[in-house]
Amino acid sequence: MKNSKIKIRVVQNKTDRELFCEVNSICMQGANVWVPPIKQMVLNQINPNKNSWFQNGEAHFLIAEINNKPVGRLSVQLDYNHLNLHKDSTGFFGFFDSIDNQEVTNALFKKGFEWLRNKGLRKVRGPFSLNINQESGLLVEGFESPQRMMMGYAKPYYEKLILNTGFFKVKDLFAYLTPMDTAIPYKYRDILERFIKRNSGLSFRHLDMKRYDSDIRIIVDLFNQAWRDNWGFIPMTDIDARNMAKELKPIIIPELVWFAFIDGKPAAMAVALPDFNEMISDLQGSLLPLNWIKLLWRIINRKTWSSRTRIPLMGVAPEYKNKTMGSILALIVIGSIREASLKFNLPICEMSWVLEDNRATRHSLESIGGKVYKTYRVYEKAI
Repeated sequence: MKNSKIKIRVVQNKTDRELFCEVNSICMQGANVWVPPIKQMVLNQINPNKNSWFQNGEAHFLIAEINNKPVGRLSVQLDYNHLNLHKDSTGFFGFFDSIDNQEVTNALFKKGFEWLRNKGLRKVRGPFSLNINQESGLLVEGFESPQRMMMGYAKPYYEKLILNTGFFKVKDLFAYLTPMDTAIPYKYRDILERFIKRNSGLSFRHLDMKRYDSDIRIIVDLFNQAWRDNWGFIPMTDIDARNMAKELKPIIIPELVWFAFIDGKPAAMAVALPDFNEMISDLQGSLLPLNWIKLLWRIINRKTWSSRTRIPLMGVAPEYKNKTMGSILALIVIGSIREASLKFNLPICEMSWVLEDNRATRHSLESIGGKVYKTYRVYEKAI
């Protein structure tokens, strides 16, 4: 195969998009813990007519073939919101999969770099599918367990292929595994109870489905405020907020989404979700012929069917960040999720992701028993 001619196909139509999705399964053969995504969801994600991300970005999807058989794939993209905010002439790559063949990887990136340079970009960073607010980083540690929802999986040799293309590590993202039955030590619970009694302006509650859209707006606003100074930050737009509300509504458990308010103003939030990947782990990426019935039943019964969760969103308003008040607010919302998790028999939670140099958040998670169990890496290269 090494001497065979590698052909790079540009994804242009529905048939190409179907093939682009299939490459993932081809390259993941033998990865027994990998959870195949629902194919139709990926098709919608990469279709400009189905994904509103394309209102603020452009993407170029590539498939590598040898002897007319797909052996790799790659996306390269530019995000207008990132470029307008950071002004760094940086594009992204994502959806990387390849057989263990450096020539295939080189050919994919060569074609991708050409597209990015033609768009006036001078650096490329990734993997992001499609930006940092979506699936981010390449798994480099923690291959022995399945990926949680909205997190990626990779074979160990993927990093070698990327590094040999001239990329270097720019940032690590950590996923913490936290046992909820020990998530808030009793010494903290006593402190929190005294603090709540002394602060009459403090209130907290879980998500209210009767005001679902406005509660999602609170989550998005707090996210944008809390993380605006973080490396690589891209704000969520109004369109993002509407999409998130639509996508999460079927699986969200109100008691696992908590807010803290000070004098009626949102001050902190945390969102835990039942792991959608657990619900689809045996569906092989398809809802046909009757898998959709199985999935629907699991979603309807998610409070009793699921056994694990992920916290993808957590934030404290900037005026309380890096202060004692901020730490207490974070413990209140996490503690409330802990209580609900135990009620629904959801003992294990992944809190992800956290930047390697975000010492404050890492310290908070480690103080309640969280341990890093997966590492995702982001790479960069001048083009």
